Amino acid sequence: MLKSNEKKFSFAVSVYMVELYNDQLLDLFDKSHSSKLDIKKDKKGMVVIQNAVIKDVKDVEGLQSVFALGSKNRHVASPKMNAESSRSHLVIGIVIETTYLTTGAVLRGKLSLVDLAGSERAAKTGATPEQLKEAQSINKSLSALGDVIQALSSEANFIPYRNNKLTMLMQDSLGGNAKTLMFVNISPADYNMDETVVSLTYASRVKLITNDASKNADNKEIARLKGIISKMKKGESLDEDDEL
Repeated sequence: MLKSNEKKFSFAVSVYMVELYNDQLLDLFDKSHSSKLDIKKDKKGMVVIQNAVIKDVKDVEGLQSVFALGSKNRHVASPKMNAESSRSHLVIGIVIETTYLTTGAVLRGKLSLVDLAGSERAAKTGATPEQLKEAQSINKSLSALGDVIQALSSEANFIPYRNNKLTMLMQDSLGGNAKTLMFVNISPADYNMDETVVSLTYASRVKLITNDASKNADNKEIARLKGIISKMKKGESLDEDDEL
């Protein structure tokens, strides 16, 4: 799609990849986890991760490469119910910035890919003490997400996004200016029927959320001024075209 419109627009695509593990937000592009990550929102309401490593990509192969890089650093384990069980929630943010070549107007959008770790019952998993701690954190965050979905679907006046880091991360994926799709992996085994019913009930509430989508657009002058501010913050010299 980007290549078919390159005569009308220019595109910039960037990616961040983080996991929420034991209530800690970790950058999957930074093995050392040397920087403290903070969840913020910009003026348009888009969630941004301060201090996260951002990877610029040019094509599908580039996306696949950074996905593979980050996936290597994700926490996984092998309890009885799953040979490769995610021990964290994964959030991938793909930010696409589109510039109209004729007018200079800039549009920004984000595709968030969220892989939620499944809720677990300790009696079935045979988990170790460390895995039990992980499961408690997972279940706590999924409960908080359920509260947010319930509040959104009932059009409540207060939405408890700040009750958990997971819901803070997903704030722009659920309410306001967002379109949300949820896919549920379920087990075909009778033994897991209770978990299957709970998962389907959980997901069915997402269908009740209604949002009003709108464009995140800046005109040419606003985009120019933002570019100047960005350069000044980085200590870079300004070009002649950047003079105020």
